[in-house]
Amino acid sequence: MQNAFNAYQTNAVTTATPGELTLKLYNGAIKFIKQAKSSIEERDFSKAHEFNIRVQDIVGELIITLDRNVPISNQLLLMYEYMMRRLVDANLKKEVAALDEVESLLVDFRDTWKEAITLARQSQ
Repeated sequence: MQNAFNAYQTNAVTTATPGELTLKLYNGAIKFIKQAKSSIEERDFSKAHEFNIRVQDIVGELIITLDRNVPISNQLLLMYEYMMRRLVDANLKKEVAALDEVESLLVDFRDTWKEAITLARQSQ
């Protein structure tokens, strides 16, 4: 069963468009940030650290994949760098409020990205 699931996940990633991959990154970051917050509330700081690092890795990937030739990329870069600073603060201080702030930004970005994908599909 696990092998079938892994094959499905691999196929889902290898056949996804760049836009869908970005959406998957946003969804993954949101999932891990929720787990980090939950771990802090449960006082499992080791798990909170692991989940926070996963979110940082995803935000780092979003930074790396920015197309710097697109004008909005500079604004996105500033927002991603801000999120990264807040994630580091949250990790050091085990601060749920900072994670809430980053989660809210990620949800807004994800929802906007999802809408952009939908509009792009409709125009094709």
